[in-house]
Amino acid sequence: MKRQYDKAPVFENGIKLRSGQFMKAVICHQGQLSVEQQPDPTPSDNQVVLEVLRCGICGSDLHARHHCNSLADSATKAGLDGLMRFDQKVVLGHEFCGEVTELGPKANSKIKPGTRVCALPFLQHNNQLELLGFSERVNGAYAEYTLVEDVMMVPIPNGLDTDIAALTEPMAIGWHAVNRADISRKDVAVIIGCGPVGLAVISALKAKGIEQVIASDFSPKRRELAQQCGADIVVDPAEQSAFDNWQAMGFSMRTDDLLGQAIDARRNMDKAPIAWWHQWRLAEKLGVTKIKRPVIFECVGVPGLIQNLIDQAPIQSRLVVVGVCMENDNFVPSTAINKEIDIRFCVGYTPLEYRDTLHLLAEGKLTAAPLITGKVGLDGVENAFDALADPEQHAKILIDPRSSLSCPA
Repeated sequence: MKRQYDKAPVFENGIKLRSGQFMKAVICHQGQLSVEQQPDPTPSDNQVVLEVLRCGICGSDLHARHHCNSLADSATKAGLDGLMRFDQKVVLGHEFCGEVTELGPKANSKIKPGTRVCALPFLQHNNQLELLGFSERVNGAYAEYTLVEDVMMVPIPNGLDTDIAALTEPMAIGWHAVNRADISRKDVAVIIGCGPVGLAVISALKAKGIEQVIASDFSPKRRELAQQCGADIVVDPAEQSAFDNWQAMGFSMRTDDLLGQAIDARRNMDKAPIAWWHQWRLAEKLGVTKIKRPVIFECVGVPGLIQNLIDQAPIQSRLVVVGVCMENDNFVPSTAINKEIDIRFCVGYTPLEYRDTLHLLAEGKLTAAPLITGKVGLDGVENAFDALADPEQHAKILIDPRSSLSCPA
């Protein structure tokens, strides 16, 4: 069925008019994807209608297609209810940018219709928080139009290219992960897995001025993208472990080495006229006793990897878990305890981190262009999902709802 806005757009007082009828959207139901007609979204209080310009296909979308029940169960345990279930019909899509077309009642009018914006994918709906793209009650952005919260919109600055603007959400994931890591410029950063999440982390690390970034991935294509995003060293784990040169970098792999150093330090302090505990406290304040350690970013999300990293990591390493494992996993706490491994899990971002990410992209300080490897229209989403299974071909495929492309190009 042809819609009114399939024809030349109609404007009234500078506002693009919609038909008030139907739009095309991609529905996920019981693991199947289909393009269907959906009612045009109608904004409630504080809501805004966006015409979707671009929407990225996220690894979370690929997981949710078949494993959404596990995702919903884990979210419920963390106090977030209502995520999609396998038997529900859901419009996916949470990495997007769009153009403001209509303001709902009481919506903040500072951002005018016709403005290109990015928006955090959170929406208050019937007094419940919904995650766009993971809820049956509100549509995501695999569609021609979507609803957003007025205060969650951020205007796209500096004429930033629409394709790059659509990467704000996944790049904000990397920015948040690096912020969570509390990493300093001189720390060595190691990224395990160079899919879109790992690439976002690499780009964020270099934007933060981290001097040495080591990236590891089995895929030659992803290692190439890691270099384009700023990685200083790339490693093929099939030939060389990212952990081979720990000792050469000054990291300690053995607890008994540290204990021996403590004994030697204590003995040397006895030779000075000042009580050894005063010397030790001064050394701590000066950072002399601080152990050099890397910050490791786990960006894969497969069972067994956390334990593998604990086994190989130097003493007092910081492990930042960014990859989302959708299956049960386990590790041996005593190994992490004996090494004093600091493990931090992270997800999402704050509104400020999202806004800052968009502006860093616009200023050219965050490198995102290498992530984009293809583009499709709504009719090509299923083909795009299939194509993303091959890491040698694609990293991030964008959906352009106005495009007729049925295969990633």
